Amino acid sequence: MALPIALYSTAQTRGLDAHAINELKIPGYTLMKRAGEAALRYLRTRYPVAHRVIIVCGAGNNAGDGYVLARFAQAAGLTVTVLSASDPQALKGDARQAHADLRASGGTVKPFDAVELDAGEVIVDALLGTGLSGSVRADLVPVIRAINAAGLPVFALDVPSGLDADTGTALGEAVRAEATVTFVALKTGLFLGDGPEFAGTVFFDDLELATEPAQQPRLTRIVEAEIHAALPRRPRAANKGDFGRVLIVGGGIGMPGAARLAGEACLRAGAGLVIVATAQENVAAIVGGRPELICVALTSEAVLAEAMERADVIAVGPGLGRTPWARDALNQVLGSRKPLVVDADALNLLAELGAPARASWILTPHPGEAGRLLGITAKDIQRDRLTALEKLVARFDGTVVLKGAGTLVGARGRIPGLCERGNPGMATAGTGDVLTGTIAGICAQCADPWAAARVGVLVHAMAGDAAARTGERGVLASDLVRELQHCVNL
Repeated sequence: MALPIALYSTAQTRGLDAHAINELKIPGYTLMKRAGEAALRYLRTRYPVAHRVIIVCGAGNNAGDGYVLARFAQAAGLTVTVLSASDPQALKGDARQAHADLRASGGTVKPFDAVELDAGEVIVDALLGTGLSGSVRADLVPVIRAINAAGLPVFALDVPSGLDADTGTALGEAVRAEATVTFVALKTGLFLGDGPEFAGTVFFDDLELATEPAQQPRLTRIVEAEIHAALPRRPRAANKGDFGRVLIVGGGIGMPGAARLAGEACLRAGAGLVIVATAQENVAAIVGGRPELICVALTSEAVLAEAMERADVIAVGPGLGRTPWARDALNQVLGSRKPLVVDADALNLLAELGAPARASWILTPHPGEAGRLLGITAKDIQRDRLTALEKLVARFDGTVVLKGAGTLVGARGRIPGLCERGNPGMATAGTGDVLTGTIAGICAQCADPWAAARVGVLVHAMAGDAAARTGERGVLASDLVRELQHCVNL
């Protein structure tokens, strides 16, 4: 089944389960059997030649899914070994029934022993699922470590054991799965934080349950259809004035590269005209490398005022620095009523100087900058990125792009967006400047900061993936710029 756009919290997913059982009168064990059937289908899809399957079960409903899968896999002709990390006699409810049915069908269950893992071709993780609250119990830590050390592909049921299903944080120890099949609804933790690292490829089955219309997702995945909505086909008689004028304010002394990258990205994203206001020493370097950019020496307030008057959108921060010159430029930009994209040193200056919230700006902090804006550490940001995003929106209003693996986009009254694209090769100098220019260029065309932020993040990540086709190591920010044209023309 194709992945849905909506992502839900653990509590919301349990609510959907409860609705199915209590309101739709679907027995819980029926849902468990549907989960086992789906798990077998995706297990065989992912590992079509694997015949020896090791299923490691815990003590809750995730274990019940594992026992059902074991029974169905055995009936399908696979060689199944079931290892229990907990006493099966302690099982309750549907999980107890699943265990009993497996035994009645001739299946056996052995106490967990790491040596048994050597006999398998794939390991199924049915230890904890979403049932974890707090750190992994001490007695299960060696089990998870043994699964990870076995050198076999791991297929997780619902959520890799030890992973927080809401935040994507490993709670002490967590199973590193090669693939995960999740049920009923996509859980946010599979896509946030370290979730993708532990979950691997995500498969989904709704167990024939429709999401309640009243359930508002916790997140939505940013998808390619949004590109065309924000950047439709251009009329044949269009001219550059129809696609917006962008001003990039940045590039302190000795920092022409950041401003140039932002300006080039802005043009490649489709803006009609781009002006770069920069330190006088940088003008020749920027214009010489990219003559399509209009470059002005930022030598006075009058020069900046004139450039701002011509612009539809202003981006500030790339290579700006934190000198008195930079502070004066930022203060003047903040006095404008035009849509702003604020990044890099402009964010650091905001953290130092403060500024009132405004609805018309887009802030694009990485975790370190976000931490400075909120007065906490980057680790605090990464521990719960979704909560950090909400705090940034509450404090600064506007649209906030929290950069990093799984970039998030939030705004007041909006369901936050998540970008799954991108790769570690993008962790290099200048890629943030490219994102700034990309968002500004799209905003100039669609005049919608929310859509511009979401689509800008997506096409930037797609450009990064295209640039890394031959390998992630050694990708340059300018490589992304070259790929942007294709990505905004999908």
